[in-house]
Amino acid sequence: MLNASWLVLAMGLLLTVSLYPLLAALLRFGEDSIQAASRLDYRRRKSLSFRLRQLLERSGAFYREIADTLESLQSGIKPEGLVLLSGMLLVTGAGTGAVLFGSAKGALLLGLMLGLLPYLMLKSMLVHRQMQTRLEFLPAVELFYQCYLIAGQRQVRGALKRMVEENRLEGHLKAAFEQLYRNLSVRGNDEESLRLFAGSLGHVWADYFVQIIRVALTEGHSVSGNLHELIGDMRKSRRANEQERHKMLEIRIANFTPILFLAFYIGINFYYNPDNSYRYYVQDAGGRNMLLNSLMMIFASFIMGLWLSRKKM
Repeated sequence: MLNASWLVLAMGLLLTVSLYPLLAALLRFGEDSIQAASRLDYRRRKSLSFRLRQLLERSGAFYREIADTLESLQSGIKPEGLVLLSGMLLVTGAGTGAVLFGSAKGALLLGLMLGLLPYLMLKSMLVHRQMQTRLEFLPAVELFYQCYLIAGQRQVRGALKRMVEENRLEGHLKAAFEQLYRNLSVRGNDEESLRLFAGSLGHVWADYFVQIIRVALTEGHSVSGNLHELIGDMRKSRRANEQERHKMLEIRIANFTPILFLAFYIGINFYYNPDNSYRYYVQDAGGRNMLLNSLMMIFASFIMGLWLSRKKM
């Protein structure tokens, strides 16, 4: 029974690796090849991606959260592709958990962990980028303030265009401002564009900046005084921002400590007593259940770390 279980697991892993190109294609439902095959309206409405997208849009906040996360990362992945991949991993994890642990608990926990893994990885990437840009946001606002004054204190889009063309920003912050300028110029929905920009940066200073830009876009008044006050407040709180960033780094380091400790603990046991360790951790149901509980606690601590990082920002 044990050898059969490990054989099923190995076959599942091999199948997953072999189907990786297919999974990558499913993640990019909006690519040119799929769009070319679905140009006619009646064909597009019959496609799996269209139906799945319609189903997700009915969920409201759930779809908006996934779409905003993916667009903030500018990953090119479509929400329906991410949901489909998560569903496949959930089913794979549930089947693997049922075979390895022989219980509904194993199937449920392993399925949930694998199913949530793609979204949590993307969220972790977004939080990491937000932490990197937190201290760099002040120079960016100062640059926008200069461009806004040059543009005549009325043209927000003109100031953003000049700011992007000067090419003085780097990394994720540059991509965020380029995305804001592109959305304000093309999308036609200023509120959604500003909300996406604030979510991409993810801290309170970005929210204040967005409120100022919203006033400038809707009312057409000069906001140079508000921008000057915002820059002054950010300069005063720079030291506090550095301390908060160090705390968030500590939280992220603590997220990966349990899994390193677990690997070290199991490695020591296998090194000094390989036969008994193999019998306990692999053959014995109690040992496998202990590993499952450990993975569940590590996964829960990872989710808690992400939540604390978002709360700190």
